Formats: sequence, C-alpha cells, structure tokens
Amino acid sequence: MRPLPPVKKDNSSALSRFFGVFRYSKEAIHLVWTTDKRLTLLILVLTIFAGVIPGAIAYVGKLIVDAVVLAVETDLPADRWAVLQWIGLEAVIVILMAAAQRGLMIANSLLRALLGQRVNIMILEKAQTLELSHFEDSEFYDKLTRARREASSRPLSLVTKTFGLVQNSITLATYGWLLITFSWVAVLVLIIAALPAFFVETYFSGQAFRLFRWQVPETRKRNYLEWLLAREDYVKEVKLYGAGDLFLQRYREIFENIYAEDRALTLKRGMWGFLLGVLSSIAFYGAYAWIGWRAAIGAITLGSMTMYLLIFKQGQSAIASMLTSIGKMYEDNLYLSNLYEFLEEPIETQDGTATSGPKPGDGVRFENVSFRYPDSGKAKGTLALDGISLHLQPGQKLALVGENGSGKTTLIKLLTRLYVPTSGRILLDGLDLNEWQLEALRDRIGVIFQDFVRYQLKVGENIGVGDVANFEARDQQVAAAEKGMADPFIDEMELGYDTQLGRWFKDGRELSGGQWQKIALSRAFMRKQADILVLDEPTSAMDAEAEARIFDHFREVTQKQMAILISHRFSTVRMADQIVVLAKGRMIESGSHEELMQMNGHYAHLFEIQAKGYQ
Repeated sequence: MRPLPPVKKDNSSALSRFFGVFRYSKEAIHLVWTTDKRLTLLILVLTIFAGVIPGAIAYVGKLIVDAVVLAVETDLPADRWAVLQWIGLEAVIVILMAAAQRGLMIANSLLRALLGQRVNIMILEKAQTLELSHFEDSEFYDKLTRARREASSRPLSLVTKTFGLVQNSITLATYGWLLITFSWVAVLVLIIAALPAFFVETYFSGQAFRLFRWQVPETRKRNYLEWLLAREDYVKEVKLYGAGDLFLQRYREIFENIYAEDRALTLKRGMWGFLLGVLSSIAFYGAYAWIGWRAAIGAITLGSMTMYLLIFKQGQSAIASMLTSIGKMYEDNLYLSNLYEFLEEPIETQDGTATSGPKPGDGVRFENVSFRYPDSGKAKGTLALDGISLHLQPGQKLALVGENGSGKTTLIKLLTRLYVPTSGRILLDGLDLNEWQLEALRDRIGVIFQDFVRYQLKVGENIGVGDVANFEARDQQVAAAEKGMADPFIDEMELGYDTQLGRWFKDGRELSGGQWQKIALSRAFMRKQADILVLDEPTSAMDAEAEARIFDHFREVTQKQMAILISHRFSTVRMADQIVVLAKGRMIESGSHEELMQMNGHYAHLFEIQAKGYQ
C-alpha cells in the first residue's frame, strides 16, 4: 500500500487552517439559493420547525408522566382526561414532526436534482472557455476529474448540514434550557463527552480528502481501461490481439491498490469511532445513574426523571449531530475546493474585435512563425515549428508534406487559433489573427482533422454540426453532402439524412472508414462563408483511385477558396499550386511539384520512393 502524500507545510495555526476551509460555504449557500429560492426557503423553514419540535415533545412527555402519577394518586376522572389530552397533544406534535421531516426529504430530493444539473452545466460551460492546451495537460484532467466527482452533491450537502446545524442548535437550546433546571454540570458533561469524536472525525475527513486527491490519476487509468474493454471502437482490436486479460488484470490491480488504501483508512476511522462511542455511552449512563438516584431520593418527580433522561440522551445526539455537521461541512468544503479550483482556472482571453482585415483578398501569411508546446517536456529550445514563412492567396491550393511529427498539424492549429505562436505572426487579409474576433475567424475556416469526430447523431446532424447556426438546414446539408461526395450512399439509406449513425443508440448504422471521411468532408462544406478549407489526411481510409476522384472534385468545387492539404500520397499532393516540405518543424523546401522535382531534394527523393511502390 502506498503511503499518503506528505502534508504541505503551512505556517498558519491548525485552527486557522480548519476555519479557512469554510470559505466555500458562502459560495455553496449562494449557489443553492440561486438554483431555487422557494425550495431553499422551504428547507430553511422546515429545518427551524423541526428543531423546535423535539423539545416540545420531551416537555409534553414529562407532563404526560406527571399527569399519570397524579391521576393514580387522586383517582379523579378529570385527571384521567388530562392524561388523554396531553397524549393527544403529543400525537399532533409527532404528526407535525413527521410532516416536517417528509417535507424536508421531498424538498432536498428536488433541489438535489436541480443543483446537480446546475453544477454540471457550470463545469461544462467552464470547459468551453478553456484553451486546447488545457485538454492536452494530464494535470488538468486530474483537476477536471476531481471537480466532477461529487461536485453535484457537495454544495447541497454543505447547505443541508448548515441547516441541520441550525436545527440541532435550536433543539439543543431547548434541551439545554430544560436540562439546566436539573444541573448545569449535566450540560457541561453533555458537551465535553462529544468533543473527542468531533476532533477525530474531522481529522479522518481531512485524511479521506487527501486520499481522494491522491487516487485521482489511478482512478482515471482504471476508467480508461474500462473504456478499452467495453467500447465498440476499442474492443475489436483488444479482442484481436488478445489484450483483454492483460487490461483486465491491470484493472484489478489498480482497484486492489485503491481498495487497500481505502480499507486501511476505513478500519482506523471505524476503530476510533467505536472507542469514542463507548466514551459517549459511559457519559450517558453516568448521567442516567445520577438522574435515577435523584428521583429515587425524591429530589425530582418521576415525570422529570423521564424528561431529563430523554433530553440528555437526545441532547447527546443533538450535540453529536452538530459536531458531525461541522465535521461534514469541513469535508464538504474540502471537496468544494476541487470544484472552485476548476471553476477559477485562469483564462487567457485572447479574443480580438475585428471581423474583417484591411487588405481583403491578401489571403493568409505566416511571417517567421515559431511555436513550442507548453509543458511539452522537450529539451529547452526544441520547437514544434521554427521560423515558418509562407503566403497563400485566394484560390490557391497549398500542400504540406513531411514525416509524422514534422509540424504539419501544429501549423493548422495555429491557423485556427487553437494555439498562439510563440513568436512571429499569422495574418489574414493583412490583420494579425490575434486581433480577429474568434467567431468571425473560425467562420471563415472549414477543417477536417485526421482524427475527426464520428458523432453518434443522424446523418444530417453529423453534417450540420459543421455550421451550428444552420444545424438543421436540410437544403444546406444536402448541398454540403454533394460537395463532399457523400450524397450517393446517403440516398441509398431508407431514412436518408434522418438515419442514425453509430452503434450507441437504437437502429444506428455504422459506416465504412471512407464513408465516414466523406461525411466529415461534407461537414467542412457546411460553412458557405468559409474561404479557407483545411484537409488533414482526410482520405486516409480510401484507396488511391477514390482519393484521386475526391481531390479532382475538391479542386473543382473550391476554385475561389484557399485550401491547405496534408497528405502522404504524392499523387494527390502534386495537384497543389504550392508544396511546402517540413522536417522537424522547419520548412526545408517550397515550390510546385515540377519545381521541387527539378531541385532533386528531399521531396523528389520521397516522391521517387513512393512511385516505386506503385510499379
């Protein structure tokens, strides 16, 4: 079993650290209040009501016992009727208590559902504002996982515990008022006996939270292995290579490590809870003996003895509940720190305001652009792109050639402003991309990445997502499918553009790799206003002949648009007006196919190697 991570040094006092954690209580209460004011107010009112009733029940119980004793002594009918009247009053109070508790349960259940949705929306909205670099960082994924786990339950739990603290405080105040008439020492014993359990529970809450954070990376690995073993897009390869048993064994090992850590903490927590529970029982039976003795010598009535025993026992429970609520509030605040740590993740706002450039028709210019991935782990000075300069004019077609890792896709990420250059600048229509309004910029670019998304949606929706403003525009979907050469196989489907794709949902139909790529190509054509089209290995699942037809068609329908093509097939690349050869992030050659062949350099060498493969 791994040892828990060391506690970070903190020069502040233990008490200030403890109460410092409660800074998220205000945010949680505000979050719950703004989710549904009426339900929150109802819970507060019912909580206060439920706090007052137990004291009333205890006092009426005393009156019942005393009335019974009096009726036995006097043997008068009026005193007997008084007993029934007090019992009737207690029954009404108990019914009211049951109604309050049931109302609290219903209100909490409804508010929990609303709050769960609210918190999940907050997390997803925050995720939409983050940069691509966040999602390429393992530490960020740990932070996201910690935020999502229990995030929907902790705010309501914290508020419920806060209201419970109010309820138990009211109950304890009524008990204390009744008990102090017997002895203030009893009240003191009541409080002191509960403190050790509170301190121990608070300590173990902190330990459990530290363990939770410590286990997040392992939990993510376990979830990933579960995906490999249960997702249709992974399972075929896992079965083919017989890797199922290997992954399942790793899945078991991770669970066993996590379980061993959880078990050790649970056993310690349980042992200390039992020992301190014994201490609480000793305190109760000590008070029991004291109260019983006082009744035996006639110092208090039998009804008073019954009341004092009841309120001491229930007062003990109320104090324990109060201190437990504080401990749980501390724990809830610890977990809420995960949520707000994620929500408070700093965002570098880089959105400009421009929707057009000063030189319409100038096209795209890369001027000495260099880029290094953040926290890439590479040696200092290693660049993904180094000093790239090129110019793409309207109507021109640019091909990027190079080995995997040479920087081709990185260049596209910079053009679409998923990343910002480390140095140099990129211009569109004579204006730096950083000065463009992000939405206006991306409206002008249609992109198909090699790892495009296969949405488990209908055919039309799969295409329509390329332009969310016209997501359901069927005429636009059809026009895009024609340009993407997907319309022939779509027309053969019984439901056409309403056919569900993928196997995740009922009546879903799976497509071939080539068909999926045509759907993705059609998606790029959804944006009518896009004058820059980027195809990153868009036809890798097609044979050479099909790819040639696609690009002949593509060149025909994009005569006025700029296009950037990434492909390893030189039969396709040679159609481009300009070919740029990248190696280790640097542009080593540039020109048309004929010019590069005459250079007899790296491009010519690669072309000849590939050509021999077709002979």
